[in-house]
Amino acid sequence: MKKKNAKSNQSNTIALNKKARHEYHLQDKIEAGIELQGWEVKGIRAGKVNLTDSFVNIHNGEAFLQGCKITPLNQASSHVVCDPDRHKKLLIHRREIDRLMGARERQGYSIIATAMYWKQCWVKVEIYLAKGKDAHDKRDTVKDRDWARQKERVMKHSA
Repeated sequence: MKKKNAKSNQSNTIALNKKARHEYHLQDKIEAGIELQGWEVKGIRAGKVNLTDSFVNIHNGEAFLQGCKITPLNQASSHVVCDPDRHKKLLIHRREIDRLMGARERQGYSIIATAMYWKQCWVKVEIYLAKGKDAHDKRDTVKDRDWARQKERVMKHSA
């Protein structure tokens, strides 16, 4: 019994792209598998992943994650030539790729990676169809968040 509790306390999240929620209106969420090399898995286990400027590009009917930087470990990459900025292939169904391509080309959406996490023994990437925010939209988001925080403080002290 205790082993299950110890496992559930651990977070499955590897990396987050917090900047994406500030910069974009996120619409449709898709979970995608990712094709990795051995040294990349070791770097992910060590937590050396940066998703900050990552996006998805579709080329020849295949989706690739670009801008995701996985720093190699010195011990794991002594005999292999490692490229931290390598384009990683995403494992997505054909109909989802077609839907992403259509939204990107016809409706002007961007495809943004927002999170990388463990799902059982596989690494998954959470991607969204996103529209860019204008400067006034960003200010409105910050204003709404501050108001919600202030409202919580007032409710907490009045109760």
